[in-house]
Amino acid sequence: MAESNEAKWYVIHTYSGYENKVKSDLEKMVENRKMQDLIVDINIPTETVTEVKEDKKREVERKIFPGYVLIKMVVTDDSWYVVRNTAGVTGFVGPASKPVPLTDKEVEALGVEKHSVEVEYKVGDNVKVTYGPFENTYGVVEEIDIKNSSVRVLLTVFGRQTPVEMDLDQIAMVD
Repeated sequence: MAESNEAKWYVIHTYSGYENKVKSDLEKMVENRKMQDLIVDINIPTETVTEVKEDKKREVERKIFPGYVLIKMVVTDDSWYVVRNTAGVTGFVGPASKPVPLTDKEVEALGVEKHSVEVEYKVGDNVKVTYGPFENTYGVVEEIDIKNSSVRVLLTVFGRQTPVEMDLDQIAMVD
């Protein structure tokens, strides 16, 4: 096995319906064998869906990829063996069950790693657009959506107040 000291995300295939059991079994094994430095995180991507049945709405959490579990690990003979021999795991996703790490772009698209974002401005602050089509335009922060990394700013466009959605890093405080 190629050894790298940096943990990467991999996809393991499980029997459908066994995802939560696989996750909890792996977490127990990691703890019992003190492998926290090799197996860093285990994730089952889910989404909250609103179901409407018989005129009743309810929020349901669904697995985005049934039968798959994401695991952040350093692949060594020991960590590979532990994952591969966990009940319910049928193997790693990759050619000939050889673990192939997800790219940074794939990890970002899956939303498994949350990057905390801190901004220096708040609703009502005067800001300047730092790049994009409205670069060097000034406005007022109307709404901040940390979860989606966006901010709505009221800009004056053609003499009218216009709300514009932007990335959090597209604006900066006005000195």
